[in-house]
Amino acid sequence: MSSQNSPESALEIRGLEKTFYTFHLGPLDLTVPVGAVYGLIGPNGAGKTTTIDLVVGLGRNDSGTIKVLGFDHIRDEVELKKRVGYVSPDLDFLAWRTVGALISFICAFYPEWDFDYCENLLARFHLLRDAKISELSLGERTKLALTLVLPRRPPLLLLDEPTIGLDAISKKEFFAEILKLVEDGHHSVLISSHGLSDIERFADHIGIIHQGKMLSEGRIDQIMDRFSVVDFTCTSECGAGEITGCRLLERDDSRYRVLIDRSTDALEAIRSRGAQMLHESPLSLEELFVALVKE
Repeated sequence: MSSQNSPESALEIRGLEKTFYTFHLGPLDLTVPVGAVYGLIGPNGAGKTTTIDLVVGLGRNDSGTIKVLGFDHIRDEVELKKRVGYVSPDLDFLAWRTVGALISFICAFYPEWDFDYCENLLARFHLLRDAKISELSLGERTKLALTLVLPRRPPLLLLDEPTIGLDAISKKEFFAEILKLVEDGHHSVLISSHGLSDIERFADHIGIIHQGKMLSEGRIDQIMDRFSVVDFTCTSECGAGEITGCRLLERDDSRYRVLIDRSTDALEAIRSRGAQMLHESPLSLEELFVALVKE
């Protein structure tokens, strides 16, 4: 069994690849630092759920490595799964009929189960032990899935579209519990979500994935500072779309709007081709996401 005394990464993916009939994931690198709330964002079909499924053992990768706190996802499968909690709207708990029966079954596998915390979560989420699982709403099933993992406080929590079906109040309670989990600096969370405003508010790291490839990854403040939108005019053909670090967003005759990667010399390259700057502005996460993945 392989492990590290104090791994810097809660989740480390290197060179991950998986091929389906119509989709290829990777090669993908992804790093979730210990103590981080990491938002994995991308359009439908980008590979977010496939990546999470491979981490929790729902399928085998074709190549690459996955490590959770230093444990290899194949060689140390049992130890890895002890350290991972998984929440998804696709989880099916109907076989246990009631909320209480399901909790009694799950908690028996975890000696560290916090019974008081579990009862507190049931009360906060307004879940009754004798409630029939088949009659729960989508949002209530999501709350139930979270109640099944938080009382054992897994070092790594994987959340696949966890806010589907949650109203504004429930969403606030949901993220309050997530932030409570990571406040000690030893627990980490990866959230795959289309709720970009939530990711921008609560995540401190992000990964933007598109067509199975990682477009950008890192601390959210650094990524947001790295990109900007620039509007300019150019009377001649400036070839903006051909400049490294420059992505053409819109053009109307001599007026251009481009996404600039400020870690490159793209802005200087545009100026050297005769561009007259009109305005440079920062982006929200949603604006950056659309600019990066827009065809």
